[in-house]
Amino acid sequence: MTNWKETLERMALAFGISLLLGMILMEVLGRGQEFRDMIATSVSAMIGPLAGVLPIHITLLVMAAVTALYASLIQKYTIDWELMRSFSEKMKAFQKEYREAQLAENKQKLKKLDEQRAAMMGDQGKMMKQQFKPMAYISILTLPLFFWAMSFVSAHPEFVMLFPFWGEKSLMEPAFAGVFYYWIVWYMLCSFPISQVIRKALDIGGA
Repeated sequence: MTNWKETLERMALAFGISLLLGMILMEVLGRGQEFRDMIATSVSAMIGPLAGVLPIHITLLVMAAVTALYASLIQKYTIDWELMRSFSEKMKAFQKEYREAQLAENKQKLKKLDEQRAAMMGDQGKMMKQQFKPMAYISILTLPLFFWAMSFVSAHPEFVMLFPFWGEKSLMEPAFAGVFYYWIVWYMLCSFPISQVIRKALDIGGA
């Protein structure tokens, strides 16, 4: 059973990395838009009917809810939360002890703690690996959805929304100095609270 699980994890990670590398390669070759359009067309077969009957802001809300749900489930079952909590508590205790040694100017203890910190770098590497794994899985599912949303909203310049403080904005209008489009702003505004509710319900990360 464990071998099957490890094999599936490796396959999923390989697929996710291949997708990301493929995107980068296509961008380098100047065919990034063609690649994104191809993915968007494939995804449209699943999401297109939903977008055909719901307003765009509700469609993006549904997309935010779906991505929040599977992202939370992936994090719940791929991250060793007990290990993460243990390391976090260990780091807090270490930092407190280090600050106390600095204030006391205890050079001998500081030297010992520096050696301890070097040994803890290995644990930090394990924590980074714990976080990278779900990110790869989530990217596999989320990037195609974002390609579809970008393609769909771009094809409908008439899509506008009324935002608090900002007023009426086209969903393809750049926001925050061009960092995001307004459709992404709306997606994020939906995603954050939904994610918090789901994480709380699933007891993820002690949320």
